[in-house]
Amino acid sequence: MIAAGRAAGPTVGDALREGEALLAAAGVDSPRLSVQVLAAHALGLERHALLLARSRALAPAEADRLRVLVRRRAGGEPVAYLTGTREFYGLDFLVGPAVLIPRPETEHLLELAEALFPRDAALTFADLGTGSGCLAVTLAHRFPAARGLALDASAAALEVARANARRHGVAARVQPLRADFGRPFAVPGSLDLVLANPPYVGQAEYLDISPEVRGFEPRSALVPAVPGAADGLECYRALVPRAAEALRPGGALLAEIGCAQGAAVRAIVEATGAFADLRVLPDLAGLDRVVAARRA
Repeated sequence: MIAAGRAAGPTVGDALREGEALLAAAGVDSPRLSVQVLAAHALGLERHALLLARSRALAPAEADRLRVLVRRRAGGEPVAYLTGTREFYGLDFLVGPAVLIPRPETEHLLELAEALFPRDAALTFADLGTGSGCLAVTLAHRFPAARGLALDASAAALEVARANARRHGVAARVQPLRADFGRPFAVPGSLDLVLANPPYVGQAEYLDISPEVRGFEPRSALVPAVPGAADGLECYRALVPRAAEALRPGGALLAEIGCAQGAAVRAIVEATGAFADLRVLPDLAGLDRVVAARRA
């Protein structure tokens, strides 16, 4: 209740309209959705609860907190970094500037893993380029008997992956490991599954991606950190032979690729002579997105 003689602050509805207008003027994609997500985060509400709270007056601290978030979003900062979380395959993951924000396209790797292995399989796996740990943690969560490695060259990224493993109760079965996956990372023939979502953006392509991605997400998670790297394929050239060594016969390699890299990554896998049942699979937009193969 507002005390007599004291002006009421803006309502939730006022703040939503103001924020949406600011984001629309800044050219932000989906301004209404963005401001709703930020408002829910700032107010500690579920998004659907905002509809019931639209007439509620905001406390000064609440209004200020939301304005700061909206202004940062108007400057291009991703919503996931502002809220600190991103949903992936039904789980909420902690994210921050040290890691790439999980994308829906990456979920195809998990869909394929679930199609290849029974849910009670005692899988041994490695996730190469783990970032937030979204693949390794979700795999361990979906396969209760699975154990594996979450590899990344970034110590900061591994801290995020470790926190997410604890968050979802799989820390005892997921081991974050700082490693260059171009070198041996597992006992030969010991793994059932290798997942990989490595940096695969070429130098020229990186200059053309959205300013929001280029300005805020870690370059090292997008572009291979290899001197003279140009085509974005450097990580596949390094990791495919190592995956062949680590997988047991019949084990699976599932790697996310750029939409124009299907033929090139297929050639890299074929050149090892170590794989069979090689497929390049599309995402929901019909674009090449995953290379899948079985260890011969």
